[in-house]
Amino acid sequence: MDLQEAVCQRHHRQEAGGNQPAPPQPEGWKINYEKSWLHRHCSSLLRRDKQAQKAGQLFSGLLAMNVVFLGCAFICSMIFNKVVITLKDVWIFLSILKILALVWIACYLLFTRRKPHAILYRDAHAGPVWVKGSLILFGVCSVLLHVIRIGYDIIHIQCKSQVDILFPSLGILFICIQTYFIWCHAKDCTQVQHNFTRCGLMLTLATNLLLWLLAVTDDSVHREIESELNHSAQGVEGNGTGSCKCSNTTACKVFQKGYILLYPFNTEYCLICCSMLYVMWKNVGRRIAQHHISCTKPRFKLHGVIFGPLLGISAIIIGICIFMVYQIQATSSSPSQQTFILYYSYYIFLLPVMTVGALVGTIIHGLEERELDTLKNPTRSLDVILLMGAALGQIGISYFSIVAIVATNPTDLLNSIILAYSVSLIMQHITQNIFIIEGLHRQPLLVDEGPSHAAHSMKGFLSAQSPPSEHMIASYACQEPASSTANKKAEKNEKETCENTSPKVYNLEIRQEIRKVSQTYIQTYSHLNWKRKALKEISSFLIMCNIILWILPSFGAHPVFENGLEKSFYGYSTWFAIVNFGLPLGVFYRMHSVGDLLEVYRST
Repeated sequence: MDLQEAVCQRHHRQEAGGNQPAPPQPEGWKINYEKSWLHRHCSSLLRRDKQAQKAGQLFSGLLAMNVVFLGCAFICSMIFNKVVITLKDVWIFLSILKILALVWIACYLLFTRRKPHAILYRDAHAGPVWVKGSLILFGVCSVLLHVIRIGYDIIHIQCKSQVDILFPSLGILFICIQTYFIWCHAKDCTQVQHNFTRCGLMLTLATNLLLWLLAVTDDSVHREIESELNHSAQGVEGNGTGSCKCSNTTACKVFQKGYILLYPFNTEYCLICCSMLYVMWKNVGRRIAQHHISCTKPRFKLHGVIFGPLLGISAIIIGICIFMVYQIQATSSSPSQQTFILYYSYYIFLLPVMTVGALVGTIIHGLEERELDTLKNPTRSLDVILLMGAALGQIGISYFSIVAIVATNPTDLLNSIILAYSVSLIMQHITQNIFIIEGLHRQPLLVDEGPSHAAHSMKGFLSAQSPPSEHMIASYACQEPASSTANKKAEKNEKETCENTSPKVYNLEIRQEIRKVSQTYIQTYSHLNWKRKALKEISSFLIMCNIILWILPSFGAHPVFENGLEKSFYGYSTWFAIVNFGLPLGVFYRMHSVGDLLEVYRST
């Protein structure tokens, strides 16, 4: 009670002294009275919305986790006990998941997306062009792989069941519908049926993850192909069983080569779908600000970069020549030791150069006076996670190769070259990741827009009037507004001067102005800061190198499995699982690095 009386007395004193002048307040100062009920009600609504979003993400994540664990249990049981749990049982389980995912995609396309206010926002950063292009490429290759699988099973129909043909047929349907869904709706930020959409996306993601795991661990077809090749090399028909022999040897060889060539693309397709479905899952219920929608990215320009693309194109040409030599040797017979030495020597020469370039670029990033971009960016965070996760594939294969070589015979010429290749590959991945992550976290450079703005305005003027005549230029010059202080007499004199002046004089002035603008444009972009120019040279060189390092393993060059060293050390099944786990991640890493390096180049 004493406290309340003291407060009331203070209040009365303040009212009594109301005639006294109040202390001066800063301009724009104002008391903001809050309505406590409305404030609490609005904050509770926002809190409920966030809690509902977190609860939906948690529930859908738990659903995906349980599906993945159940599928892993099926696949591992098939690996360790092929009598009780067979490959056909795993196929039936995955077929059920595919059908459920297809039903959800159909419901999303036919009902969810057509609801009012379903798609109010679209994420401009989701589904970039290079990701969608790779999705189409690997999707087409996966469809061809399933077609080859169906043809191979039809030739061996006497020892195959109907499930062997139905599973790849359902796979073709699943790939086509899923590719269309991701291609057209990767940027959607769905605002209706949040929980249903999240659960459907997580179910589809879990299905792709289990398909990737099955492709990594299932070596049954590869064993059949290797067995047939060994028996055909010994002059024995079929695979030795008599009941499952190939009726058409030419078609069998085509299917075998095609299956081995396209097999990594299927695993790659599953990984890309998982990453894009995850982005769609994060965008469910997301509201994007208007300024975030209208922001534009810097354009890709050469800026006088010469040496980086030149060296990169040289590396691509040499790599394609070595790839052709390797493929000719691999298709005619088993590759010789000289072929492996040539192939690995190319890597031993290229990877240290890429490592040095990435180190120099990282040092230049440290010398640049540019602040780090500390704002939260989900797209950039996902890029970094995918970059670091995909690098584990080739790094893991390299460490397994190092252990196998050191434990057997490291003094042999081929083994020592493979050892140097493995160490160089690890160092190149680490340095390139550091360079890319440093570049992605730099704030965009603010350049003086005076000369460039003048150049763009002149370019817009020239493009708006296709090609102007002399009279048009003269009339344009005469239509300039007069000064506000000039009188009518001065205006008449100016008009008479414009009428009597020859168009050639204004044509000459326009040419001189264009020459000045072009000189300032050249000085701005061709004479870049040496740090920026060096970073652009390094980025362009690394882009070219990652392209050729993506081409080599993607189109059939797999010496890490064909040299026989690690396969004899770890065993066929173990090394098959290691290579099929790491090789698709390595291909995805090179492709993802190209996209990130393009972003680094554009922001430099």
